[in-house]
Amino acid sequence: MDDVLVRAGSLARTYVAGGATVTALADATFTIRALDRVALMGPSGSGKTTLLHLIGGLDVPSSGEISWPAIGPVGTLRPGPVSMAFQGPSLLPPLSVIENVALPVLLAGGTEQDARDEASRLLDVFELTELAEKLPEEISGGQQQRAGLARALAGGPKLLLADEPTGQQDHVTGARMMEELMLEADRVGCAVVIATHDPAVASYCKTRWSVKDGRLITEVAAWA
Repeated sequence: MDDVLVRAGSLARTYVAGGATVTALADATFTIRALDRVALMGPSGSGKTTLLHLIGGLDVPSSGEISWPAIGPVGTLRPGPVSMAFQGPSLLPPLSVIENVALPVLLAGGTEQDARDEASRLLDVFELTELAEKLPEEISGGQQQRAGLARALAGGPKLLLADEPTGQQDHVTGARMMEELMLEADRVGCAVVIATHDPAVASYCKTRWSVKDGRLITEVAAWA
């Protein structure tokens, strides 16, 4: 069975701003396989988020090719196989925290009870149980970020994409969240790609890629 989740060749993304063409990503070629753990490193504005969005099928490349051999065409990526934990607020405002986390299970065809059970379990993992019935506006940015991680894992994805997943956490909480995130990824059996500028976060991944000025370098020594 093909274990290649994502294959990209000469991937590029440009856009026009103020009458000028801006290159957000240029000539990126890479492969992501089942169970990979990849830290995508680079400073803010380097192209990490653009690349994550392309990998997740949330954006369309300007040129080059991208496919998901072990998943299917782009229309089959969600709900289920590919999930993303966003850097900014992403919870649906009308839904409670537990309803937000349960949503991927429901969209994938699970029962309401199954969805609520899984959401409850993940809220406990990410230390959010007491906030289950709160609305997103009633909790902090860091708590929303953790709820977003829980939601990204709830559907049992094959590939989890996380954009600066500890950006709104203190050092101790961030380390604890990364440990739980990786344990859950192991339990689900999904590949993980994390965009970060934090070496401490990157240390949880076996493979390290670098993005600078829209250029992806995959030939970076893996962590020992």
